[in-house]
Amino acid sequence: MSEKVLLSPSELSDMLGKPGTVLIDTRSPEAFAAGHIPGAVNLHDIFTYLATSSAEGMEALRGKFAEGFGAAGLGGAETAVLYEESMNSGFGQSCRGWFLLKFLGYPDATVLLGGFAAWKAAGGAVTAAASMPGPKAFPVVDTGTAWMIDRDTMLASLDDPSIVKLDVRDADEWIGASSSPYGPDFCPRKGRIPGARWIEWYRLMKPSAGGPTFKSADEILAECHSVGITPKTPVYLYCFKGARASNTLVALKAAGVEDVRLYFGSWNEWSRDESLPVESGLPWSPSPATA
Repeated sequence: MSEKVLLSPSELSDMLGKPGTVLIDTRSPEAFAAGHIPGAVNLHDIFTYLATSSAEGMEALRGKFAEGFGAAGLGGAETAVLYEESMNSGFGQSCRGWFLLKFLGYPDATVLLGGFAAWKAAGGAVTAAASMPGPKAFPVVDTGTAWMIDRDTMLASLDDPSIVKLDVRDADEWIGASSSPYGPDFCPRKGRIPGARWIEWYRLMKPSAGGPTFKSADEILAECHSVGITPKTPVYLYCFKGARASNTLVALKAAGVEDVRLYFGSWNEWSRDESLPVESGLPWSPSPATA
C-alpha cells in the first residue's frame, strides 16, 4: 500500500501546531473532556453510528459524515489524523473513521498507531481545553465498491470460493453464543455468514512499550495464511457494525493485502433479515472422545 496509513506518536508530535493537520478524537465525549491531544476535535459518532447497506442507508451515511467531517475542519486539503484510546480497547473506532474517510473519497487520512495511550506513553501533551475548528465544505467522492460492499454483494459472494469472507468478531459471536458485543440477544439471530473464515481481530495486534500495536507485515500475512489469504486474495470483511473489521482492514492493507473490502452493515444488518442464511456452532464436527 503506497499511502501512509499509520502515524507514530513522534510523527504526530512533529505535525502538531502546523497548518493542515486535523486531529479527530473518536472516544466518548466524557473521555475527551477529561483530556485529549491538543487541537483535537471530538467525533464519537464515528463509533456509534449504525448503517444499513441499502441505497437509503448509504445516502444517510454519506450525509451524516460529510457534515461531521466538514464541521471538524476537513475540506480536502488537510491531513486527517484519527485516534482512539488504544488499538485494542476502542473496538477499532479510529480505523472505522479512517475507513469512512476512504469510502467518502478523502485523499489524506491516517490513524495514530497505539492511540491516546501510546501518545501519553511517549510523553505527548494532553489538554482539557476545547478547540474551535473552522468548518469546511467536505468533498464527497463516489468510490463505488472499491471500499464498501453491500448485503447483496456479500450474499452473491457465498457462491464464489475465490473470495474469502472473513469474520473478525469475538469467539462467542463467531460460534453463535452471542449476537453482539452489546449482549447475547441484542440482534434477533446469532451465528455467522455461511462459509466465513475467522481471525479474531485481536490476533493482528501485539503488546509494545507504548501499548497494543499491529503486528509486523510478515506476522499479519502469516495469520492470513492460516485461513487461506495471500496478498492477492480478495477479502470481504465483516464484524458487528464495521468497527473491528475496520481495524483488521487497516492491518491487512498496511501488510500488503491488495483487495480488501468491508461489509459495513455487518452482522447488525445480516442477522435482522430472516431471508439471509446463517451458520452457527463449530464449523466442523468434533471427533468423538476415545477412551
